Amino acid sequence: MIINCFWRKISLAFFIATLAFSCESTETKKIQQTQANTTVKPTPQPNINYGELIIKEQSEYLMIPVISTEQRSEKNTNYSLSRSYEKYNLIYNFIFYHKQDQSTHLLFKKKVIINSFDFLETKVAGKTPTRLWLYRVIEQDTNGDNKLNYEDALVGYISDLSGKNLLQVTPNNIQIQNFVIIPSQNALLLRIIKDSDNDKKFTAKDKTNFLRISLDKPAMGTEIINEQIEQESKSYISK
Repeated sequence: MIINCFWRKISLAFFIATLAFSCESTETKKIQQTQANTTVKPTPQPNINYGELIIKEQSEYLMIPVISTEQRSEKNTNYSLSRSYEKYNLIYNFIFYHKQDQSTHLLFKKKVIINSFDFLETKVAGKTPTRLWLYRVIEQDTNGDNKLNYEDALVGYISDLSGKNLLQVTPNNIQIQNFVIIPSQNALLLRIIKDSDNDKKFTAKDKTNFLRISLDKPAMGTEIINEQIEQESKSYISK
């Protein structure tokens, strides 16, 4: 009888210990799972790289493109990146490096995509040559698709060869199509297309115009074709 009671006590103690261990294991697993679920995953960093040096003998600065090697998912993209960069390299900025004092600075202080960049130079007898950079930049999601791409506005900026004195020279809601320089006037003419029907797209239905920008004192361009001339032109076409 005493032996049976002894074994019953041992069995009861073993059962209680097993139950306690099982509860403890379950609770430990729950805590570990909760910790795993609440762990904040680090935000993926962009794949930043640097393009080939851009060297102009006329400038005391070198230009280093800040690029991303991510491929674009959109089909029929229309980027026309200048120089020899591959079409899948997006230029997000330029680092300007001074050849002598080795100082560096960024061109833009905000997120943009530099669609193209061009070296502007005018030489007129008896005058100091004018040398500037022209950038065509995507900086706003103007069509509302939550991404920056070639369907958005393409805005013009000008800087000196040091990458300083950066100035916007075209309105926000336009796309630059091409440009010409008039050396005798030291002026830049930009052909633009405006979202004139406000459908957040740039199509053949939208109005085009030309902006004139003085390269002596760059500022926001002024339209060459005013409303009166446009209406007069239309009247002769419709007759």
